[in-house]
Amino acid sequence: MTALRFTVTDDDTALAVGSGSLAVLATPRLLAWCEAATCAALESALAEGETSVGTRVQLEHLTASPVGAEVEVTAETTYVDGRLRRFSVAARHVRDGKVVASGEVTRVVVDAQRFLTRITPSR
Repeated sequence: MTALRFTVTDDDTALAVGSGSLAVLATPRLLAWCEAATCAALESALAEGETSVGTRVQLEHLTASPVGAEVEVTAETTYVDGRLRRFSVAARHVRDGKVVASGEVTRVVVDAQRFLTRITPSR
């Protein structure tokens, strides 16, 4: 299991990212933190030139987190099939262990150069 810690700042709030009007942790930022944890969990398994891309996300944001709150985000591999990797993700307040979010993120391992070549428009 991989764990990353983040502290909620003004830039991480729903008000700042445009996903709401309150100065609490924004769901899009929380999702980005969950994806960062899955990338960190997968990093040591990638070969030279490989990366991963997110393909599916299911996330329940259960508890508000104020500015200054420290949040630990974990990612654990739950399924592997060839290039496909599925992770269970969770976020908790470091102070009291209260669950902030839980869900699942699916990523696919790709050759970075080949992937970019396929999506770059020809001129």
